[in-house]
Amino acid sequence: MSYQHSGALQTALFSHLAADSALSALIGDALYDTVPSGTLPETYVMMGEEEAKDVADPLGQDALHDFTLSIVSTAQGFLMAKTVAAAIGQALEIAPVPLTEGRVVWLRFRKAKAQRNSETRQIDLKYRAYLAAN
Repeated sequence: MSYQHSGALQTALFSHLAADSALSALIGDALYDTVPSGTLPETYVMMGEEEAKDVADPLGQDALHDFTLSIVSTAQGFLMAKTVAAAIGQALEIAPVPLTEGRVVWLRFRKAKAQRNSETRQIDLKYRAYLAAN
């Protein structure tokens, strides 16, 4: 199993989502790898957890990457968070996510979980990507 393309996947996802005009219209530049200090916007997207698993390829370099994108919002109700989640789904479904090394064989939505916290609404989008060395 190889974890060598994880950084390339994170960079590509971040760049791809940041360049999406529909998503940017909703959240501006509020796409984070880590939540910044200070005042946060009403709604933002955060790159989340990742888990990689071996794929039985002959060279041992391919892997399945399960990752989470979280939408966090202080807006009333879930509508804004769901609208952002839909924009992310469109962005990842329509155009390929090119890597600087390796390649994405496929990228699929797995599931989502919407939850209400004390002051926020959060939707965790779970995706799976098959990454190959060549």
